[in-house]
Amino acid sequence: MRMHLSIARLGQRGEGIAPGADGSIYVPYALPGDSILADVEGTRGRLIEIVAPSRERIAPFCVHFGACGGCAVQAFAPQPYADWKRSLLIGALRHAGLEPAVANLVDAHGQGRRRATFHARFDGGKLRVGFMRARAHELIDLDSCPILAPQMEGALAAAHAVAAALHAAAKPLDIAVTASLSGLDIDVKGHGPVSPVEMQALMKVAEAHDLARLSNDRLVVVARRAPIVKMGKAEVAPPPGAFLQATEAGEAALSAKVCEARAEARHIADLFAGIGTFSLRLAERASVHAVDNDEAALAALGKAARSTMGLRPITIDKRDLFRRPLGKEELKRFDAVLFDPPRAGAEAQARALAQSAVPLIVAVSCNPQSLARDAALLVAGGYRLQTVTPFDQFRHSPHLECVGIFRRESTEPRRPLLG
Repeated sequence: MRMHLSIARLGQRGEGIAPGADGSIYVPYALPGDSILADVEGTRGRLIEIVAPSRERIAPFCVHFGACGGCAVQAFAPQPYADWKRSLLIGALRHAGLEPAVANLVDAHGQGRRRATFHARFDGGKLRVGFMRARAHELIDLDSCPILAPQMEGALAAAHAVAAALHAAAKPLDIAVTASLSGLDIDVKGHGPVSPVEMQALMKVAEAHDLARLSNDRLVVVARRAPIVKMGKAEVAPPPGAFLQATEAGEAALSAKVCEARAEARHIADLFAGIGTFSLRLAERASVHAVDNDEAALAALGKAARSTMGLRPITIDKRDLFRRPLGKEELKRFDAVLFDPPRAGAEAQARALAQSAVPLIVAVSCNPQSLARDAALLVAGGYRLQTVTPFDQFRHSPHLECVGIFRRESTEPRRPLLG
C-alpha cells in the first residue's frame, strides 16, 4: 500500500520511523523531518519519493546509496548524525539501568575502511560482487566503494576475480579483503575445498592482482608476501581471517583510550586479546597476560612480541573465556583488566570480574547492548562506571565501538548477580 508518511525519528538500524495506524513503520534511507511516499507492507516501508526533505538532509556522496545496504545514513547532516549515534549508546545503557557520563562521539573513520567483506552470488550465470540491499536478499553489484581506505584500491576488482575463478561451483561466497602494509590479504568463505584446477586459477588471480596472500576458509592457497600490520612498536603478521579493527584511525583512537585509562597499572590481563591490538601497546609500559581461544592469533601475537624491542613480558593463555572465564583467585594478580569480546559480549567473564577485587576494568565493545548488559553486572558487583566513550569507525552505519572505564568502589556486590 502506498502511503504518505512523516518521519519522526531514526531507529537503531538507521531507518526512519513514522507513526502508523497499527504502530511504527520503518523506512530505510528516510530521515527525521522527511515527508515521504512509501510502499508499506506491515511495519516495513520502501522509500518511493521524498515529498519534502528534512532540514537535516544533505546530498549523499556515493552513487550506490539508496540501493546498497552498506551505508544507512549518508544523507544525514554531521551534527544530528553524531547526536543520533551517541544516543544509541545512551539508550542501551539507560535500558540496563545505567546513566554514566557519555563522552561525545569520536570520529574514528580516518581514511576509511581497511577491511571489508564482499558477497559474491551467481544469479542465472551472472556474477555479482558487492554488498546486500538493505533488509533484502538482493546483491548490489559494485565496482567502487568510497568508504574504503586508499590502501583498499583494487579490492573489489580482486574480489570479482576470485569469485570468477570459483564460478564452477556457483556457491554464494563471502570474500574478506584486508589491506596490510605489504598488500591485500584475502580470505574466502563458503566454497569448501578447492580443486587443483581452482587452486591454479586462484594462484593466477593472486599474481595478476599482486595480492600479499590468498586463503580459502583460513587455509593458505598462496602467500606471495606475509601480510603485515603495525601495532604500536610491533609489526604483526596476522593469520588468515584474523580480526582487525575496521580502520587504522579507529584502532589508534581505541588504543589511545585504553592506554590512557590503564594509568599506572603494571600487571594487566588482556582478555579476548586476538592478534595483540591492545596487548602489544600495553606491553610498552606494563606486563601483559594475553588470553584468547584463537591459537593462530595468539601465535601471531607471541611472534610479534618476541621480535619487538622494548616491550615488557607478554604471557599467553589459550582459553575459551565464554566457558572458562578467569576467576576471582586468578584475577588477584592483576591491577587492571581489559576485555574486548565479540558482539555477544562477555557475560560469563563480566560475572567473574564483578566478584573480583581488580581496581580497574576497561571494556571495549562493538555492541552497545551487550556492553550495557556486562556493565550492569560489574556495577552490581560494586564497580563504578566512570565514563563511556563512543567511537565512530563504521561511519554512515548504525555500528558503534565503545570504551567503558570501571573502577572498584566496594568489595561487596550491591545486589545478587542472578544467572
